[in-house]
Amino acid sequence: MQVPDADALRPTPDRVRETLFNWLEPCLAGARVLDLFAGSGVLGLEALSRGAAHATLVDDNPVIGNHLRDTASELRAEGLDVVVADAMAFLRRGERDLFDVVFVDPPYAYAGYEKLCEVLESGNLLSARAFVYLELSARRSDRLQMPSSWERHRAGRAGEVEFELWRRRGGVSGGNAPVGYAKAD
Repeated sequence: MQVPDADALRPTPDRVRETLFNWLEPCLAGARVLDLFAGSGVLGLEALSRGAAHATLVDDNPVIGNHLRDTASELRAEGLDVVVADAMAFLRRGERDLFDVVFVDPPYAYAGYEKLCEVLESGNLLSARAFVYLELSARRSDRLQMPSSWERHRAGRAGEVEFELWRRRGGVSGGNAPVGYAKAD
């Protein structure tokens, strides 16, 4: 798939994507997926190809948005929405449906991971057993503070990429859960 040239656009490496989807395989059938900072759209599109019922791809770049729409049309992808918006603004506007899998793969310089995860948790956006995938620079020296209702399910590193898959603890529901924070190991 050809990817438009855009600042800070860096598609998830094949090796990382293969690992991620092996981890997610048991929970993709019928899932509602949110791909924030969609870029190439490869994560959301692959989730659809592996059985997800619906994917929403969000990117703030209109050129990327048009490219994603064209790609979806070429692939005849069904159950796909493309939204051109800032990720945080999209989350704050609220959605009626809950997401089962969320991909958070912003440019490496992004500093808003913790706030974004707080809004995901407190905003009635996640299903009770949702998974949230984070991709970040392996050069980061700090550990992220995640909502205390989340637990790190899996983590890995490949070259310059650190990736983590978080999940909500069983039985936690939408924004009704108290929001605290747990330090990632």
